Amino acid sequence: MLPRLVHQLKMKAEHHEFLNPRCLAATLDIYIARKSILEALRSQLVNLSGTVLDVGCGYMPYKPLVLQSPSRVKTYIGIDLHDNAYQRPDLEWDGHTLPVRNNSADCALATEVFEHCPDPQRIMGEVLRVLKPGGVLFFTVPFLWPLHDVPQDEYRYTPFALERLLKNAGFGQVQLKALGGWDASLAQMIGLWLRRRPMSAPARAIFTRFAVPLVRYLSDYDVRPDEFYESSMIIGVSGTAIKPV
Repeated sequence: MLPRLVHQLKMKAEHHEFLNPRCLAATLDIYIARKSILEALRSQLVNLSGTVLDVGCGYMPYKPLVLQSPSRVKTYIGIDLHDNAYQRPDLEWDGHTLPVRNNSADCALATEVFEHCPDPQRIMGEVLRVLKPGGVLFFTVPFLWPLHDVPQDEYRYTPFALERLLKNAGFGQVQLKALGGWDASLAQMIGLWLRRRPMSAPARAIFTRFAVPLVRYLSDYDVRPDEFYESSMIIGVSGTAIKPV
């Protein structure tokens, strides 16, 4: 009973971090990324409806969000690996073939998933297969982020590679947006350096004291590039793609 309670409390904490990111000493490393992904997903809620598949759902942190207005989603299905490090999903898959019928889902989410796929175009093709004609895929990928879930960390994508992969998989109307610009990138690196670089506790405490307001300032005044041009700096990419009718 106690391990189960601890797990439930951890899940609640994870949901809170994803749905209410705050710039605190303990969250400096994840604040910028979580805030950017949440803002990107919120901007697309109006385009989500019917049955949504959350591919690589993890703790399913966005489930409460996608089931609320302005989203018109009625059914949420979380899909993940049998031996994932998070929780038991609604549906388990082998990482290659989605256990879902052709043309059966109205939309799909893939937040921070494609970087873990050895053959991302195949997975994109699987998502295309299970979406109904006109179905929407929303996704995010990191660009400026440390190695994670080692050794299942495969790629960092430019927007140009993402567009090519999605179109080759059969998607149309691909729209990509930057997650953070130069200031957000600097803020994220400061947070990651402070939280994850080996250093003494006193040094970390001193640096963090000055870093929290700086990271908050950089985040608040960040300007994301509207286009991906030479020397653009981004922390990641969000996007949507449509299954042709």
